[in-house]
Amino acid sequence: MTTNSHTVLGKVAVKRENGGMIPTMLPVNNVRTVSDTKRSFYTLHTRPINSIYRRVVDELMVEMHLLSVNQDFHYDSVYALGVVSSFDRFMQGYRPEADRDSIFNALCRSLEGDPQHYRRDAEQLEAFALRLPSSELVAQLSHPETITTADELKAQLEGIVAGPFKYSRLFAIGLFTLLEASDLDLAKDEQRRTDTLKQIGASLHISEEKLLKDIDLYRSNLEKMAQARLLMDDLLQAERKKREKRAADKENPPVPAGDSSETDPPKDEAASS
Repeated sequence: MTTNSHTVLGKVAVKRENGGMIPTMLPVNNVRTVSDTKRSFYTLHTRPINSIYRRVVDELMVEMHLLSVNQDFHYDSVYALGVVSSFDRFMQGYRPEADRDSIFNALCRSLEGDPQHYRRDAEQLEAFALRLPSSELVAQLSHPETITTADELKAQLEGIVAGPFKYSRLFAIGLFTLLEASDLDLAKDEQRRTDTLKQIGASLHISEEKLLKDIDLYRSNLEKMAQARLLMDDLLQAERKKREKRAADKENPPVPAGDSSETDPPKDEAASS
């Protein structure tokens, strides 16, 4: 995993005491900006993004960008799981469905990452959690030295404990997704979830307050997004019914009021009767 920052040598002029100028080469940081990342993204994914999902993509892109240029940030599989699971859940129901893969690929590549690498790491880590009862998963996350079946995860967690480690909301989402994979009931139970996250956070030297706040916000935003999708579906269904009614009226126009041509008998027949 690479970051979007690198150092180049730039020529600067340093004034001598006698008034002359000495050209000197000094290191100059050349850090990609958010605008650079967005420009790259929209070059890779050229189709418009549906309005209800555009904010999700922009916020995720900015968050990943800011992490990528932070010198204390290091890619790990828990972070990858957080990226993949948050993207998949917030983008659920996106149409056309093929565009969802295009958006995710562009998101990763605009940050000089490999989308397949993200997906592979996320799937392997989630599979690891699915095999373990929650008590064993929590024990291993709290004590990375006890992990025996996931060497890469063990090394990553031990590196987090040793520091420096740049905490992120996406890392927190990755942890929460692991708990869901192992024990969905635990993840839904507020007290058990809180106690478990506190235990893991303390072991990994992560702020308990930040961890709990980020998970609560994530769960709340998922609920809001689900409600927004339902509202959008209702609006689309109502619009579809309007179109169908207009099409039906066009094929079978209603008889104008006062038009008695079909109901009243001819005048000569009425007179003879």
